[in-house]
Amino acid sequence: MPDAQVRLSEPAGKWVLAVAILGSAVAALESTVINVALPAIGRDLDGDVAGLQWTLNGYLLTLAALILVGGSFGDRFGRRRVFIIGVIWFTVASALCALAPSVEALVAGRVLQGVGGALLAPGSLAIIEATFVREDRARAIGAWSALGGIAVAIGPLLGGWLVDQASWRWVFLINLPLGVVVVLAALRHVPETRDVDAPRGFDVLGSVLITVALAGLTYGLITAGERGIGSALVIGALAIGVGAFAAFVLVERTSRHPMLPLDIFASRQFTAANLVTLIVYASLGGVFFLLVVQLQTALGYSAMAAGAASLPVTALMLVLSARAGAIAARSGPRVLLTVGPLVIAAGMLLMLRIGPGSSYVGDVLPAVVVFGLGLSAVVAPVTATVLAAADERHAGAASGVNNAVARTAQLAAVAVLPLVAGLSGEAYSDPVALTDAFHTAMVVAAALAAVGGALAWLTISNDVLEGQTEAEAERLTDYHCAIAGTPLSPQRSEAHA
Repeated sequence: MPDAQVRLSEPAGKWVLAVAILGSAVAALESTVINVALPAIGRDLDGDVAGLQWTLNGYLLTLAALILVGGSFGDRFGRRRVFIIGVIWFTVASALCALAPSVEALVAGRVLQGVGGALLAPGSLAIIEATFVREDRARAIGAWSALGGIAVAIGPLLGGWLVDQASWRWVFLINLPLGVVVVLAALRHVPETRDVDAPRGFDVLGSVLITVALAGLTYGLITAGERGIGSALVIGALAIGVGAFAAFVLVERTSRHPMLPLDIFASRQFTAANLVTLIVYASLGGVFFLLVVQLQTALGYSAMAAGAASLPVTALMLVLSARAGAIAARSGPRVLLTVGPLVIAAGMLLMLRIGPGSSYVGDVLPAVVVFGLGLSAVVAPVTATVLAAADERHAGAASGVNNAVARTAQLAAVAVLPLVAGLSGEAYSDPVALTDAFHTAMVVAAALAAVGGALAWLTISNDVLEGQTEAEAERLTDYHCAIAGTPLSPQRSEAHA
């Protein structure tokens, strides 16, 4: 690939940055507005808890399974081309979601959205890395991260306003004009780049197997809430999921072009950081799924008020997460990754005070603030730790693995926590039943977060991040998840300009 020539100070550089930010904002908005719309979707389409679970997990399923492949496609076929295809796919799928006449049709649209997201998400950051000159890259990525965080911040408010003033369908329709603008601007202003040394083959079998594995496990766990864990259908789905995952591991061990190079897990630090990600993000998934539903059903909040209730989390993330990443890069991540999950757990336990008759200032706000402080201490350091622990040749795969782990953890939480809490059928519309289930889920989620903190203390080392220069610390801390409604992890490209 030729050397990048675009500078941030030039009009061409500003256009490239704007396209990358707006493109990632399309997916970010969708991830943060959908939770606020869930109660309205359930009422309008007569959906039960399982339907709402699949509305979230249909998207996460294909996104987690295919995001590594999406990055590889961009390296081989052209990052701008795959990015544009992803935006178009995502936009068309959004239109299908908006027109869905049933929960089943909506879930199908969300599955297709995930495919588009898997092509779109890696491309926005890869375009920046491949297009800007090296000395401008860190500032460009910093602007991409900060401005993308604004999209995450306004998502719940925008989604709530659309639901209250129009319909939940506008949560998806809003993507149509955004998608058109991104495609036209990308065609006109973004140069094409590709990795001429990218592998010629693709791990098609591995992609199919991991998708089947996630689908089988998710379907089995969600269906268990309705049919019981002993149902033949549940057992069969779980068996297919486990079998497909085992086959995936075997295929990755022998494939010439594996989507997941298993030797990356030879680093103890890398493996430990991803285990912490898996456990902590599983706990987060339950909060982001259930909190806005609890606020609307049990406390009578409007959709907009429920979205606004979590704004302190976003504000704290925007202010503190990059600083936490810089501290971890200078002093080591062990303390932050131990204390952070414990603070998250404390915030979840404070959520036990949220129920019918609770006040925002006295009950909701303290829990949200404590939760946000803990989250700010975890997200950037854990991602920086993953990237620092991997060999440079596996930089793209390392970011992709951490991204997929975070999303898979959330997917599992949405599938399992309602089952554990006894939330099924139409119970989400009953304030008393929902509150009981919400409190049970928060106790389980707090326990998971605490386990994540203990695991970090026992397994995470400070050695990998110590001694890095300020520039290296800045490079690593730019790659963190901006979280508001659901975890979002920017994908870093395997190829570097």
